[in-house]
Amino acid sequence: MTAFDDIAPQLAAQAIELPSWAFGNSGTRFKVFSTPGTPRTVEEKVADAAVVHRLTGLAPSVALHIPWDRVDDYAGLARYAADQGVAVGTINSNTFQDDVYKFGSLTHTDPAVRRTAIEHHLECLEVMDATGSRDLKIWLADGTNYAGQQDMRGRQDRLAESLAEIYAQVGAEQRLVLEYKFFEPAFYHTDVPDWGTAYAQVAALGERAVVCLDTGHHAPGTNIEFIVMQLLRLGKLGSFDFNSRNYADDDLIVGAADPFQLFRIMVEVVRGGGLDPAAGVAFMLDQCHNVEEKIPGQIRSVLNVQEMTARALLLDRASLTAAQEAGDVLGAHQVLMDAFYTDVRPALAAWRESRGLPADPMAAYAASGYQQRISAERVGGTQASWAS
Repeated sequence: MTAFDDIAPQLAAQAIELPSWAFGNSGTRFKVFSTPGTPRTVEEKVADAAVVHRLTGLAPSVALHIPWDRVDDYAGLARYAADQGVAVGTINSNTFQDDVYKFGSLTHTDPAVRRTAIEHHLECLEVMDATGSRDLKIWLADGTNYAGQQDMRGRQDRLAESLAEIYAQVGAEQRLVLEYKFFEPAFYHTDVPDWGTAYAQVAALGERAVVCLDTGHHAPGTNIEFIVMQLLRLGKLGSFDFNSRNYADDDLIVGAADPFQLFRIMVEVVRGGGLDPAAGVAFMLDQCHNVEEKIPGQIRSVLNVQEMTARALLLDRASLTAAQEAGDVLGAHQVLMDAFYTDVRPALAAWRESRGLPADPMAAYAASGYQQRISAERVGGTQASWAS
């Protein structure tokens, strides 16, 4: 059996990137809700993210979304983040909110629109150069709503050409990360709907092009851990976007809807070597907090990932392999369930204290007065939201 002390080094190395947009206002398709203390600038987003890291030790970097987080001095922003104890992480592009992208961006039939989208990604690469970021993450809203609306093959060809031009400008220490989503906002077909399409596109680009798996971007019933296994096996799993969903891309707190699924995913991450820094897999949250407070929502999320990672690391691999090879179906399942039902919370709390962190980060945040302070101080200006 694996003991907690044996897995502590791997837990100490765990890093889960936070999304800047999680600290802004968000809501449903019908209403964006505003809350007291919401950041008005990217610097305030970074400051809030830094609080999560100081309390958990799990979130050393912050992902930016361009143009939502556009500033005049990105190097200065990186220095500000460092002063707060975090770093600027993944740079996410945006080709889904401008009117020109109504019928597509990198796949558009009009070369001028494709050029606009490509130039935006080249701007994102300049941001990466200024901030020291490694990953350019691309999620496309491109697709169609009606049969016959567009030539699907032509769109794939144009996507390949556009990505190739962007990839040619990706630095030697940088990566292009292509994210997939099976529907929405396009409902007849989506240009990058699944891991196979994303894999086919990045495999054609080169070794510094990889796939992002968003845990909310699958149809109900999809075996996400199989996809994790396959992409790790192929060496093309570049990053995770962790969230949780009941129906589609609900962007709920990771592990909230199906903690057993999160555990199974982490089992495959461990099995495939995804926790090894050499694997290059970036773990990130991608969720919005609509009815819950934003900073506690991020704290709870990274703790959920940590807890399921610990359970996955405690899995008795030797016993599992023995049962699998003996054809002991129920025995193998029991070994897996024993790890899942292990309550790691007391051990994690004691381990945090041994590292100078709060045993209970959620309680520590509630007692800190930070939420009350920012609610009083952040008055006036325009609150950040997922559209700004």
